[in-house]
Amino acid sequence: MQNLELKNKTILVTGAAGFIGANLVTKLIGRHEQMTIIGLDNMNDYYDVSIKEFRLGEIDKLVAENDFITWEFIKGDLADNALIKEIFDKFKPQIVVNLAAQAGVRYSITNPDAYIQSNLIGFYNILEACRHSYDNYEGGVEHLVYASSSSVYGANKKVPYSTDDKVDNPISLYAATKKSNELLAHSYSKLYNIPSTGLRFFTVYGPAGRPDMAYFGFTNKLIKGETIEIFNFGNCKRDFTYVDDIVEGVMRVMQGAPERKDGEDGLPLPPYAVYNIGNSSPENLLDFVDILQQELIAAEVLPADYDFDAHKKLVPMQQGDVPITYADTSALERDFSFKPSTSLRDGLRKFAQWYKEFYKV
Repeated sequence: MQNLELKNKTILVTGAAGFIGANLVTKLIGRHEQMTIIGLDNMNDYYDVSIKEFRLGEIDKLVAENDFITWEFIKGDLADNALIKEIFDKFKPQIVVNLAAQAGVRYSITNPDAYIQSNLIGFYNILEACRHSYDNYEGGVEHLVYASSSSVYGANKKVPYSTDDKVDNPISLYAATKKSNELLAHSYSKLYNIPSTGLRFFTVYGPAGRPDMAYFGFTNKLIKGETIEIFNFGNCKRDFTYVDDIVEGVMRVMQGAPERKDGEDGLPLPPYAVYNIGNSSPENLLDFVDILQQELIAAEVLPADYDFDAHKKLVPMQQGDVPITYADTSALERDFSFKPSTSLRDGLRKFAQWYKEFYKV
């Protein structure tokens, strides 16, 4: 593994107004080191744009306090090949973190085009720009880090999920596009010696998260007195991972690029790696919802006498979902001495407090 310094580097973060992307930019600024951060996001309305604007506002506040950071935000689309070329030509990024993607399993059933544009064409544009960086500026891209997903494991029965498992049976288009990203990255790493690392994220949650995620959607419905549906009759288990833990993992991986080496045939071995980032401790969905309710009451988002049982309904599994996600994170621990550690209660408490403040409940 090659150790990379982040100081004095130019870092491109795509999906910079997104949940993980904005938290990553915030954490990079918090290092108090000289660096240039370029953020790209198309600010689409897949979910409430005001949350994306809130995240960017928080970044702007931090940048105003830190004169050692150069921050530039570009509103644009990953699928716009000319724009991606222009960004690479102008800013010459040395580290690229591709977090921009069309997310969500269920949305991929009704809106497949969005996934092909962003997750396939957009990712191809990034790979091509990385490939040509070696001809276009000194050193080129030192490390490409990109978001994959636990969804690639599909309906695998063996748990915990290991990066050594076969993942050839996706059960949603979203999962298929994420597996395709890993395959494309591997081929480009082999052909053009691009150090690349894919990260399979497991059910990320936290303040200013995505409203399409269960914990956020449940909260919105409970506030309105609506009934929440708990899938698989409450027998789903998820490896809920707090966003700060995810971002800490991404930061460590950014600084540890797979090493360029030649094989016995004298040709480059692909400098390529994939890791799980998850809590490696799955929680039952019913327990999760119970803790969420307690923390929403504690934060005074819900009244103390809220009748939770009257507002929940146990329903069958939805198409494209899996009963359990559970990460084997031993490789991440081995190579980066890191394991997520935030408890579910602590994470949901921070979400509930943010929710109260943001929505003025």
